[in-house]
Amino acid sequence: MSRVAKNPITVPKGVEVTLGNGISVKGPLGSISRAASPDVNVSLNDGVLSFAPVGDSIQANAMAGTMRALVNNMVQGVSKGFEKRLTLVGVGYRAQAQGDALNLTLGFSHPVVHKMPAGIKVETPTQTEIVIKGIDRQAVGQVAADVRAYRPPEPYKGKGVRYSDEVVIKKETKKK
Repeated sequence: MSRVAKNPITVPKGVEVTLGNGISVKGPLGSISRAASPDVNVSLNDGVLSFAPVGDSIQANAMAGTMRALVNNMVQGVSKGFEKRLTLVGVGYRAQAQGDALNLTLGFSHPVVHKMPAGIKVETPTQTEIVIKGIDRQAVGQVAADVRAYRPPEPYKGKGVRYSDEVVIKKETKKK
């Protein structure tokens, strides 16, 4: 059995898990649902979720760990939420949140407007900081990656959009 799947998930107070066709998790920040894999048995006993593979196949073993990780992210998302922080480095690079859109000035001849998907909120505490928040970990990470892809950090001056904890190793310029 997968080592990840052996660890049960303790459901915090205020979070409600419903098992059926799929798995739905409801908490103070919202609700998420996901289809359950037929290769995994999910059981809820006294506020503890446990996962076990159906059969002895490698696929079932792998899916048990995957389902456990996905459901754990769902439980964390509806109770605490997820956030990604981005930083803009470069002269004239700015960000401004307007409703469900993010306006970026990244040195192009035109402004870049990135529309946020449903369930994702964006904030700009300063002009060079972006905070992306939501309950779905995959969606938050994907939106952050999409925003970063507009102008990834370049290796010579380090200009661009980067994660706040990202380290950009600068290259030395070419010598004659």
